[in-house]
Amino acid sequence: MYCMGRLPLIDKIALLIREGEGLLAECKERYTSRIDEDIVAFANTKGGTLLLGVRDDGSIRGEQLTNDLKARINSLAHNCKPAIAVETAQAGGLVAIEVPEGSQKPYSCASGYYRRLDGSTQKMGHEELRLMFREHDAWPFEARPAPVPGFAGMSRAKALAFAAEAGIKIARTPTADFLRSLKVADANGVNNAGALFFAKQVRDSLPQAQTTLLAFKGTDRVHIYDRRDVRDDLFTQFQEAMQFLEKHLNVRSEIKGVDRQDIYELPLEALREAVVNALMHRDYSVTGTQVSVDVFDDRVEITNPGGLPKGLAPGALGKGVSIRRNELVADLFARLHKVERAGTGIQRMRAAMAAAGLQEPEFETHGFFRTVLYRSPEFALSAPGTRVETRVETRVKTGVETVVKARALMLELIRCDPAITGPKMAESTGLTLKGVEWNLDALKKQGVLKHVGPRKGGRWEVLTPPSDPPAAPHPPA
Repeated sequence: MYCMGRLPLIDKIALLIREGEGLLAECKERYTSRIDEDIVAFANTKGGTLLLGVRDDGSIRGEQLTNDLKARINSLAHNCKPAIAVETAQAGGLVAIEVPEGSQKPYSCASGYYRRLDGSTQKMGHEELRLMFREHDAWPFEARPAPVPGFAGMSRAKALAFAAEAGIKIARTPTADFLRSLKVADANGVNNAGALFFAKQVRDSLPQAQTTLLAFKGTDRVHIYDRRDVRDDLFTQFQEAMQFLEKHLNVRSEIKGVDRQDIYELPLEALREAVVNALMHRDYSVTGTQVSVDVFDDRVEITNPGGLPKGLAPGALGKGVSIRRNELVADLFARLHKVERAGTGIQRMRAAMAAAGLQEPEFETHGFFRTVLYRSPEFALSAPGTRVETRVETRVKTGVETVVKARALMLELIRCDPAITGPKMAESTGLTLKGVEWNLDALKKQGVLKHVGPRKGGRWEVLTPPSDPPAAPHPPA
């Protein structure tokens, strides 16, 4: 039976449909002569499967592999330059076209050169073509066999966690078959990309796959006050890096009604892009190095080994040219929804910083790739004696100020109308009715306010102005 590794084609197709389009899979509702663009794109990247008979929403329309259709598909592939040998098969109600990764890149069809960038087929311009295939490495580090004891060294728990985060239902699918469907394994075992995400002990097989998290006092690399070395899978490294950044960045709170919104001094979307880019683009073949996340009083620096691809000038960053050192690693992060599939991370970082009114990020590209995000001067230790509020202090201070203002307005409303109702106060203050009742109870306990008469139809009396700030600034949700 036509198989991928040990997985029968019909089961593989069902798994690919559940995973959705990505680096290695493309769905088409029906055959058209333009599928040669997808065939070329797969051959120029990592290979893949083209499914005919699947609608955009993932539902099955169906397609039959007649002799005529098979001949037309083979003719399209043969007319590519160089010719591409594809395999076609009927898989239930669908037609599957298996395209191998080419050994004679670059490949082209009648309309030009194409490649897979995550979940889409994109035409390459002259600059991208020149960069992608200059000194082409036919066997990149991520695709080489991993130094782990086969599938026994893979973690079922990590595979299940990955599938859950990616929204893929693998049910009883064996771990080995799931990893093969992601192109991080074959019949013989797992490649380095698979080990980076799914190995039980990543540090044992790939000790260079490490992220070091450092927090410094001041603006230079002298006084370290917090450090963490993360030697686990790349998803865990991403999560721990984000938690470390959130821990050491200042945050202010805005309260609307009884809801509180935390706003970090650096936009989290810019930090996420920088961390993912570092993990996605680092050169994992370089040993004795690691991704570094460094927090200073005035900035955050995120650094990874491996500069720009040869021939790509720093001025081209964020201007539409996207060259990836690790296609498989990038695809796995895209499946986790941690990176957009368009390859526009630099632009999004710049846009997020600009929207927050902060300095544009800086990028250094000499041997290492470093992203520098400057913190808000409002919080930075720019001069001796300047006080930076901690996360807790900032939240409490902001909460107290907001509640004091709300209560002052409520007291003024009561002075103007002692019989004012709770719903009317909620309408006038912007608080919820629950928030109004919580603040009224607090003012009564402080001896500032009392209610005279029945609960309905009574009136309020203001006794004395409050002398102290409220003890509990955040009302319950």
